Amino acid sequence: MYGNIPYICVMSTKVARFDTRWTEEQKSLFERASKLGGFRSLSEFVFFAVQQRAEEIIEKHEQIISTKRDQEIFANALMNPPAPNSKLKKAAKRYLDIIEPDGLQNRASTVKS
Repeated sequence: MYGNIPYICVMSTKVARFDTRWTEEQKSLFERASKLGGFRSLSEFVFFAVQQRAEEIIEKHEQIISTKRDQEIFANALMNPPAPNSKLKKAAKRYLDIIEPDGLQNRASTVKS
């Protein structure tokens, strides 16, 4: 029987405490919102609201950072483009052959006449 009972590991979770001071008006507002929102306690409501807002702020900041980084990468690629490789050169030639099958000289001669 001993070998069949799994060991139960108790994980200790550290809890940090955060105290705040509110005006009576703020506390009344928060309590009302807590009740209307269906929260079990004011603490649960405050925890939920603060966590949700913190996640929104962090997500927005990370979007701005990535957007700025993307802009820098894009601008750098425009200002310092890499040299075309053989595949790009072949693609450009195929494109020009489709768009202007007779070449630029034929087009230039039709414009002069």
